[in-house]
Amino acid sequence: MFGIVRPCSHRLGDRFKGEWMAHLCGLCLALRGDHGQLARVVTNYDGLLISVLTEAQLGRGEGGRRTAGPCALRGMRTASVARGEGARLAAAVSLVLAAAKVRDHVADRDGLLARRPVAAAARRVAASWGRAGEHSGAAVGFDTGVLVDAVDRQLGIETLAGPGTPILTVTEPTETATAAAFAHTARLAGRPGNAAPLAETGRLFGRLAHLLDAVEDREADAASGAWNPLTATGTSLTEARRLADDALHGIRLALRDTEFQDGALVHLLLVHELRRSVDRAFGTTSCGHSAPEAAFGPPTGPYAPGTPGTRGPHAPGDPHGNPYDDLSKGPGKRGFWAGCAAALAVCCTCKVCCADEFEGPWSRKRREGCCSSCDCCEALDCCDCCECCECCACDC
Repeated sequence: MFGIVRPCSHRLGDRFKGEWMAHLCGLCLALRGDHGQLARVVTNYDGLLISVLTEAQLGRGEGGRRTAGPCALRGMRTASVARGEGARLAAAVSLVLAAAKVRDHVADRDGLLARRPVAAAARRVAASWGRAGEHSGAAVGFDTGVLVDAVDRQLGIETLAGPGTPILTVTEPTETATAAAFAHTARLAGRPGNAAPLAETGRLFGRLAHLLDAVEDREADAASGAWNPLTATGTSLTEARRLADDALHGIRLALRDTEFQDGALVHLLLVHELRRSVDRAFGTTSCGHSAPEAAFGPPTGPYAPGTPGTRGPHAPGDPHGNPYDDLSKGPGKRGFWAGCAAALAVCCTCKVCCADEFEGPWSRKRREGCCSSCDCCEALDCCDCCECCECCACDC
């Protein structure tokens, strides 16, 4: 469940955390309902933005939510989850891009994919996801061909790119793909006037996604000899940060030209949290938390990070707590599978952030919650007290 927008549950508060989780679970269940259990591994934080944008334009209608059954990732609790065309469009986009990601890893012979039997199986899965995404996209009137074309052009551009190539030439296919997906939410919501500003929002979001991924992977790519757009084009971190800040400003302006029924969550994610994502990638994190800011589950599937700076909240080395553990069993270490079960049990309880003290799932050592002495999350920012957050026009 990887993505560049990974908000901390403390900042979301009860209202926005509930809405965020409704869209996250809605995307996951839309994937399962249309394409089976395996498809759920492509659930990712950025994909659910499409569902959020669609609902923000439509408003919370009677058919926009349903009650989902118990889920292990929710502590076996039921929940109100998003449903409808927004969730299905998010599922279609996630499937197509995940298929492209898998094919890219196969082509690069990454890890186990260097082995022919594993690579062959991965190709079949990618082909299945591609067909499934195309089918889901057609069901909501979205031509996923624009995404496939963008991925194909990306490979060619990267092959030809070298020192002096403008970095925006390399990010263009990603920008085009995200622009098309964001703009289609206006069609689903019956608001054609929103198509242009949302296309601009998507274009700049795609630019940011590409730039931040390159920044976070830069050192690891240099160590492994992998291709990196910043290194290949000779783009400095200073220039990358300038482009990222320009994109943030452009997104704020585009969102002001977009009409929403309720745009509070959109503003919180695409203005405030997106800026924090940029700060995090460039090492200027603005939140007082010392741990990664995502708090909603382990990074899994083709979007899972594997390099420093892209770790999810439950990567190896991050402490987790197990609220169901029997402390009378003593401090002995758990085995691998028992530890996995313990980590899974707490992935939605945010113990790593909230607990004053808790026990690691594998080591069983006592650990201190990363926010146990943090006062930065006592209250939400201004998004909690106004719908459109006009008080943030000062570029906060």
